[in-house]
Amino acid sequence: MPVTDTSESEWYLVQCKPRQDERAELNLANQSLLCFRPLHKVERIRHGKRVLLDEPLFPGYLFVSLRKDDPCWATIRSTRGVNRLVSFAGQPARVDDSIIQSIHQRLQPQVKPAFQAGQRVRITEGPFRELEAIFLRADGSERAILLLSLLQRQHQLRLPWQAIAKH
Repeated sequence: MPVTDTSESEWYLVQCKPRQDERAELNLANQSLLCFRPLHKVERIRHGKRVLLDEPLFPGYLFVSLRKDDPCWATIRSTRGVNRLVSFAGQPARVDDSIIQSIHQRLQPQVKPAFQAGQRVRITEGPFRELEAIFLRADGSERAILLLSLLQRQHQLRLPWQAIAKH
């Protein structure tokens, strides 16, 4: 959701119930509140294939924009998926607009790969099962190229994604 700056409203931090960030965001948005739940793209291996997933940047938290005279203050706490409004000394903690804008700008499309070049991995299937190797690069969407030290030599292997795991 795009972040808009309104001069009257301020940003506050909401703590969500465990694994209910999306539910809290939906229910707060249904109350006509502007929410910001920063997501970033992460590459994961699912069923042997590389997939891109949107994951929360701050799991369990989201930002909500409110005016001081907004009648929604009382209903936020009882909103489904919301645990509490983060407060200090009984006062809701205000988040500066510049922080929200900075987070929004930094979240421009970037993908965090499942494996980094040079990362140690463990082979989980096939004749080299339980051996360690070094991840070199992806070979399309189906395979990875690994560097395996075997018999005092280094060999490049092409293995399917489901055959490797993080060490």
